[in-house]
Amino acid sequence: MSAGERYAWPAMLLHWLQAALVLWLLWLGWNMVDLPKGAERSAAYALHKSLGLLAFGLVALRLVVRRLSPPPAPLAAGREARLAAVAHGLLYALLLVLPVAGYLASAFTPYAMKFFGVELPRIAAPDEAMNALFKRVHFVAAWALAALVALHVAAAVRHALRRDGTLARMLPGGLSRN
Repeated sequence: MSAGERYAWPAMLLHWLQAALVLWLLWLGWNMVDLPKGAERSAAYALHKSLGLLAFGLVALRLVVRRLSPPPAPLAAGREARLAAVAHGLLYALLLVLPVAGYLASAFTPYAMKFFGVELPRIAAPDEAMNALFKRVHFVAAWALAALVALHVAAAVRHALRRDGTLARMLPGGLSRN
C-alpha cells in the first residue's frame, strides 16, 4: 500500500492514543461512580477529570493534524462512504462535547478543578442546576460515544474480514497484510 493511500503516522499515533484514552475513560467513568465515598473515589474522579482534559487536548491536536495532513481518499463509495463520514463526524463531535460537558459539570461544583494536581482557575460559581445539566449531557454523550466506538470497532472488524485495505491504512506498517 502506498504512502498516499495510508494515514500519516502522526494521525495513526494520535488515533491509537485517543482510542486507548477513551477506553480508559469509559471504563474509569463507569467504575468510579460505584465506589464508596472516600479517598479512592476522590482519586478516581480526579484521574478521570485529568484524563478527560487530556482527551480534549488530544482531539484538538488530532483536528489540527487532520487539517495539515488530510486523510487519504475513502476506499468505499456510495452509501458506505456516506455512513462512514457521518460516523467519523459524530465521533469527533462527541470527543469534543464529552470533555467540555464534563469540565462544565465540574466547574459548577464547589470543588476546585485540577489537572493532574494543578489547580485550574475557576470559571463559574457553584450552581446545582447547571452542574446537573452538564452531568446529564456528559452521561448521555458517554453512552453515545460508547455505542459509536462499538460501531467503529465492528466496522474495523468487517473491513479486516473483507481484506479491503481500509483497516491497513490506520495500522502501523507491516501489521496488516491484504
